Amino acid sequence: MSSLTYGSYLKIPELLSLQRPLSEGPEHDEMLFIVIHQTYELWFKQVLHELVATQIALESNDLYRSLALIGRVRTILKTLVSQVDILETMTPLQFNSFRSRLESSSGFQSGQFREFEAVLGRRDGFQLDFLDDNQRGRVHAAMMRRSLWGSALQLLSQRHHPVSQHRLDDAASVIVEPDEQLQEVLADVYKYDNEASLLLERLVDLDEGVQEWRYRHVKMVERTIGNKSGTGGSSGVNYLASTLFKPVFPDLWAVRNRF
Repeated sequence: MSSLTYGSYLKIPELLSLQRPLSEGPEHDEMLFIVIHQTYELWFKQVLHELVATQIALESNDLYRSLALIGRVRTILKTLVSQVDILETMTPLQFNSFRSRLESSSGFQSGQFREFEAVLGRRDGFQLDFLDDNQRGRVHAAMMRRSLWGSALQLLSQRHHPVSQHRLDDAASVIVEPDEQLQEVLADVYKYDNEASLLLERLVDLDEGVQEWRYRHVKMVERTIGNKSGTGGSSGVNYLASTLFKPVFPDLWAVRNRF
């Protein structure tokens, strides 16, 4: 029986066999494009893994584990943003040398990123049409569960903050709008519950990280293809730009007007 090695434990041979350029030659920069996007998908997998644990910790009133897990997700988001710098070393001409090989494939088809959005609270289902049946099922299931924000409100309720029941019942097909009554509760958390206020600030960090990722993604796409339509028939920069400056947790931003 052979002993476990670094390569066998991490499945290195299998991992390194997954980068298969389709262009003739192949074009030098297609390898970079593949590696970067495969790396993104691995990080998305890890983010989803961390958020499952985060929601369990929140709903178990385990504040300190929640803080650590959300902090880890925020650090991963910083890594995702920094990888844009690498992708931007590829010029528009270099990308266009193999772009036609992508055919109908598109980043819109990243089921894991759509699932991430659903875990954060997106409930409109707009992107489901871009996904295959398996991905669509996972995203829909995430939309049917309580969101990360809903889990955070569960923790606040367990700490005896008067969160209304309709907020605690955050569930499928509900797009949460800013709520002035909830903002009053959050303002009191900041004033009188120092430990829970750390959680709120960590969630703001996460929200800011998502917005930073969206901005860098938009500028990278604009830098690479301008205002042309994206692959797969997506609207490219125009759609991506429409997602900017839309916070994940709007009440956490609105409450700042109360101080």
